[in-house]
Amino acid sequence: MTTPHQYDARLAPERAGARAAGRGEADRIEGLGELVESVRHRLAATPGALTPHRVSDALRATGRPVGDATVLAVYEALRRDVVGAGPLEPLLRLPGVTDVLVNGSGVVHLDRGRGLEVTEVRLPDEDAVRRLAQRLVASGGRRLDDSSPCADVRLPDGTRCHAVLAPLAQPGTAISLRVPRRGGFTLEELEADGTLSEVGHRFVRAVIERRCAFLVSGGTGTGKTTLLAALLAAAPARERIVVVEDAAELRPDHPHVVGLEARPANLEGIGAVVVRDLVRQALRMRPDRLVVGEVRDGSVVDLLAALNTGHEGGCGTLHANSARDVPARIEALALAGGLDRAAVHSQLASAVEVVLHMVRGRDGRRRLGEIAVLERDTQGWARTVTAVGFAADGAPSWGPSADALVDRLEEPTS
Repeated sequence: MTTPHQYDARLAPERAGARAAGRGEADRIEGLGELVESVRHRLAATPGALTPHRVSDALRATGRPVGDATVLAVYEALRRDVVGAGPLEPLLRLPGVTDVLVNGSGVVHLDRGRGLEVTEVRLPDEDAVRRLAQRLVASGGRRLDDSSPCADVRLPDGTRCHAVLAPLAQPGTAISLRVPRRGGFTLEELEADGTLSEVGHRFVRAVIERRCAFLVSGGTGTGKTTLLAALLAAAPARERIVVVEDAAELRPDHPHVVGLEARPANLEGIGAVVVRDLVRQALRMRPDRLVVGEVRDGSVVDLLAALNTGHEGGCGTLHANSARDVPARIEALALAGGLDRAAVHSQLASAVEVVLHMVRGRDGRRRLGEIAVLERDTQGWARTVTAVGFAADGAPSWGPSADALVDRLEEPTS
């Protein structure tokens, strides 16, 4: 009689091949879905680890003859349901993947920086998607059910997971996975990739070297965090960088980075630590550069205050449609934080010097679209004025504040 250990050893080469193939044999066996569900229920009735031997016993209990290939296929299908990101795991490991998206059952999409692509991975039904979403969220320490149908968590490997259960999400449970790049990009790599032109590279490097306070603006998925991480990696190694984030995504390749991550309330509704609280704590940690990974609430008040009290080189990212819209966006956030309009514009004009605006073209490519300078108009309101814009091919076009930008970047460092 074959022992469980011998069974595992005999199937090990086949199992590795099946994993490498993604779906492989699992999709070629007729009626696999019914077999998997039948085995799932039988295994759930008796506690124990998921092994090929237990799967084999459960299959034989169904009364139909089974071979090693069927055992392996069912085992792999069940294993993907309980390990890592399940059937999405191979997609998260593909080179260059930034996002994996599930819109209910059916096909799964991914993004490698060139727009959405349809993958070979398919989720069979809504129940499978719901189970996967709940397991992913649970691995991040949160709950996802009908009483709490939305969740945003960071998985153990650093992947950002956002999930919304059906029927709130249509056509089914939606899962969005944002994959952090291991090691991050350098500015040179961003230039080689087309995110930065040669002229843009020179300007953004000067921004970081001259310790200008700046914001990286843009829409969702335009590469704001990627550019900010590359810029911080270019900061001198002697500088201490303190990063505050709602969910840890910013991983600059720098020898002295301290990260502070916000925490949601627990199941009892207590224990929350918000970004605004962490910004105040960061000011007491002797930062050479204070970074707010994403300015999205009243924490902007504390960031502006910090940048007006001697903390040079501070920066952050901000959702905005264009560089021109940045003052209005900051105004809206700061008003919610208790700062009146006049004070907002006064603080903003004194605190932030440069805006780097990221865009995403119709071809899906992310790139630096504009560099703008913060100035005051005749009435004292802060506004952004274009210094240089970049076409899709990287060609620069000079704006009204080009001379002002050059003057700021040529000032001697303190």
